[in-house]
Amino acid sequence: MKYIFSLFLLLSFSSVSAQTLKQKIENAYARFENDPQMKYGISSISVLNAETGTVVYAKNQNIGLASASTLKTITAATAYHLLGKDFVWETSLGYNGMISPNGTLTGDLIITGVGDPSLGSDRYDQTRSEQILKKWAEAIARSGISNISGSIVADDRLFGTQTMPGGWTWQDMGNYYGAGPSSLTWRENQFDLFFKPSNRVGGPAELLRTEPQMGYLKIVNEVLTGAPGSGDNVYAYSAPYSTVIYLRGTYGIDLKKVIAASVPDPAYDLAYRLLSKVKQSGISVGKGAVTARELTMNNQVFQAPSKIIDIHTSPGLDKIVYWFNQKSINLFGEHLIKAIALKDGKEITTPNGVKVLKDFWAKNAGIDPDAMNIYDGSGLSPSNRITTMSMAQVLQSIKKESWFAGFYESLPVYNDMKMKSGSISDVIAYTGYQISSNGTPLVFSFIINNYRGSSSTARQKMFSVLNTLK
Repeated sequence: MKYIFSLFLLLSFSSVSAQTLKQKIENAYARFENDPQMKYGISSISVLNAETGTVVYAKNQNIGLASASTLKTITAATAYHLLGKDFVWETSLGYNGMISPNGTLTGDLIITGVGDPSLGSDRYDQTRSEQILKKWAEAIARSGISNISGSIVADDRLFGTQTMPGGWTWQDMGNYYGAGPSSLTWRENQFDLFFKPSNRVGGPAELLRTEPQMGYLKIVNEVLTGAPGSGDNVYAYSAPYSTVIYLRGTYGIDLKKVIAASVPDPAYDLAYRLLSKVKQSGISVGKGAVTARELTMNNQVFQAPSKIIDIHTSPGLDKIVYWFNQKSINLFGEHLIKAIALKDGKEITTPNGVKVLKDFWAKNAGIDPDAMNIYDGSGLSPSNRITTMSMAQVLQSIKKESWFAGFYESLPVYNDMKMKSGSISDVIAYTGYQISSNGTPLVFSFIINNYRGSSSTARQKMFSVLNTLK
């Protein structure tokens, strides 16, 4: 009898503790919903027990909202499941035609892209652009090539010509965070802009240089000098494959910052850089740099390489996902969603990758595909709509996977909580994991749309709600 009474007390205490946690979240969330910043907005929260999946607290959990970059957690989890943590991309360098005794290649040098998002990236030692170009120049020399009669061809055909996800905006896609995927992505498809502000507000801000030099592009600078403290309001406007970039907006008079823009045709940029590198080595190239897309567009015959002289292997998926979530690299998400489509044997398009993702979670976690109305792999599209419950369920379901430690490590820390953030126009979101004060492991998703006023103030109010999970 004494044992039964003790067990009753233990169960009662657990029930009270759980109820207390629920009440704390409920009260904080009620205050948040009634805050003037949310007068015309909408919010949703889902908090689950991370071990059992039971709902601790949820409100508006089945309303689809724009999720911004918290969508990256679902893309990453799907990639781990379907590609595997050791998945890599292999980019090859080869040639067609024949090499004569005097070293002349009667044919083309060809870089064949497979969708590696890290090629030329400075985030990994083995992927840095200068290291790759040097390695390839040495491979060409070892092959006995001293002269190329044809072109350096960047074979960018794998993703087709429609590379940008649907719903991305004109204001985003010209900037570094809006760089679209290519089967030959290079240096994360971005370059740097160095400005010098005028000595007066409203005066023209001078574009001093770009790094690297982008001589094949026409850059039209319309940027003006902004007021002190106004910061970076520079936007680059360009479209895929364009050769013209317009720079608009303001650059603060007291600002000292490098601005990054997206490269409209990264495959061409890679061929252009390799052309420069081999010329430095004394190798002439008769027909310059070109992409397979351009050749196809102009109805020119293109032959696949008959000889491979180098294969570059990307870092494993674990390392890609780490930076994908830590620095919220949209480009990586778009490459992952296309890799998911390719792995499934489908045509390599964003919609096909999204369908595979939704079908996977419907089959393996019982999540209604309509709860994931998404258009890309990164969350940049403002058209995305996802429920906080489906996001929390995905994160809860992966806790026992063998690769979970790598996923968890990829999540940044905000407000002393391990969670992914997301923000686009009028959207703020957080999703992640937390151990409550009573030891309950929690997984959560919290999204607000159409709030008004300061985003920094709104974030602090969201943190006040999330603090109840600690």
